[in-house]
Amino acid sequence: MAQPTTRPGRVGAASALLAVAVVLVAFNLRPAITSVGPVLDQARAAFAASAGWAGLLTTVPVLCLAAAGAAAPQLARRAGLRGAIALALVAITAGLALRVLGGPSLMIAATVVATSGVAVAGVLVPVVVRAGFPTRVGLVTGLYTAALQAGATLGFAFTPLLADGLGGWRPALASWAAIGAVALAGWLAWGRPGAPAAGPAPAVGGSVLASPLAWTVTAFFGLQAFVAFSVMNWLPLALMDRGVTRTEAGFLLGVLSIVALPVSLLVPPLAGRARGQSGWILGLSACGAAGLSGLLFVPTDGPWQALPWVLLVGLGMSVFSLALTVIALRASTAERTASLSGMAQGIGYVIAGIGPFLSGLLHEATGGWDVPFAVLLAVVVAQSVTGALAGRPRTI
Repeated sequence: MAQPTTRPGRVGAASALLAVAVVLVAFNLRPAITSVGPVLDQARAAFAASAGWAGLLTTVPVLCLAAAGAAAPQLARRAGLRGAIALALVAITAGLALRVLGGPSLMIAATVVATSGVAVAGVLVPVVVRAGFPTRVGLVTGLYTAALQAGATLGFAFTPLLADGLGGWRPALASWAAIGAVALAGWLAWGRPGAPAAGPAPAVGGSVLASPLAWTVTAFFGLQAFVAFSVMNWLPLALMDRGVTRTEAGFLLGVLSIVALPVSLLVPPLAGRARGQSGWILGLSACGAAGLSGLLFVPTDGPWQALPWVLLVGLGMSVFSLALTVIALRASTAERTASLSGMAQGIGYVIAGIGPFLSGLLHEATGGWDVPFAVLLAVVVAQSVTGALAGRPRTI
């Protein structure tokens, strides 16, 4: 009798190694963005840079997430799935190291390199999950999302501490390149010769642009990102305008980020096993709507009055984990997952980039936060509708 060519133990070990590699990659997809804010004033002072430079530095990541994300499937076709993600990690690591070695122009250019790598990896990791874990999409997506959010939280929480401990903002920002190198090593360890592949390089197939379901998923992803980017950029200032101190606002923003971690670990596996994900999406969206309604209609006199509403907003923002789950589940093949992921994230981040700009414009025009919060509340309602439709059990 012929013996099996692959032993179950080896398959299990390879899957575990791939899962670790996915988590390491995910952890590196946000510090490149979130680590800058806490030391931006120091970098600007060191360069004697203008407010326009600071605005460009904070806008570039969103533009790269859109542009490079849309190009990721084509890169995967040329370099293969493993190769494309390895190149993305090289770009992240090199960009993070280079951005502190020169002046303001180099910092912008290196940020483009790093966040382009972030965009490519962000589009292609769901393809790895879909192909490598076809029966555990929800579970692995939960691990991926939790690691991504942990990286985002640590990026803005630890960078000030690193600046104090390492002697300045330059070594603090450069230190995140070391984490990128660890992720690259982990990814290459999984991709060593003889290791099982997570799936083929995405092949050219029928365009998902003609699919109404693809546009629904894209709208859902873009609208939830619109809310998330707006909240992360403007909520601290909105709270400070209502009597909360800068330290307290930072604490509340940390709470908002941390509350999403357990949700991201627990909800995607449960939702992934369900026939559809609409109920979960509506539930988390309702939490976000309730939190924004509280901030809009209930007076805030201090951090403890704001805390319940911030917690609800954080729960609502954790719908991001379901947006990624839906991308993987609504595509019938790994190739379709790559196309849908590139479309949803490429176009979705363009929508997301409008959020902070519009919120700031409305705040400046009205002199308060009621109108921006009301607009975000309306966007959450639209997010609920598109999410409920995207969560229905269909595939492209």
